[in-house]
Amino acid sequence: MFDLFSWDGWFALFGEHRLWIMFASAFLSATVLPGNSEIIFVTLITPLLWAGSPYFSMEIQSLLWIAVTGNTLGSLTTYALGRWLPTFNTPPQNAKLTWVLEKTQRYGSVMLFFSWLPVVGDVFCAVAGWLRLNWVACLIFMTLGKIVRYVFLLFLGVTVL
Repeated sequence: MFDLFSWDGWFALFGEHRLWIMFASAFLSATVLPGNSEIIFVTLITPLLWAGSPYFSMEIQSLLWIAVTGNTLGSLTTYALGRWLPTFNTPPQNAKLTWVLEKTQRYGSVMLFFSWLPVVGDVFCAVAGWLRLNWVACLIFMTLGKIVRYVFLLFLGVTVL
């Protein structure tokens, strides 16, 4: 029976599909589509931590690496969509886009370390694709940023509990 007010009930609801749910949420949250992988990650990690699992257990590591992989592939998808945009020489009229364009041109693929940031992270990825930055370097910095993000969430959950 599903109990709305217990972690065990929520964990049982996700059950065997928790890795797919984590991947889908992480992928969608790294694209322009809505998704909040932090909430899903913390929701799936918390019962494991309450049960006394060490934070380097196979279940927790699986969730961590699935989240990193899904989020990185979502950002890479946004990068690929940016590559399909036609190039043009007129400056953008949007102040936020102008700021992101200037920072990405100045710092290059290193800016994609911050692709995990809400709103502007997606724009960083699209602009990097639009500027035709090296996709391997972009992938490396995207992945490093995602690892730092989810490891931070894991250790935040460990210290709170």
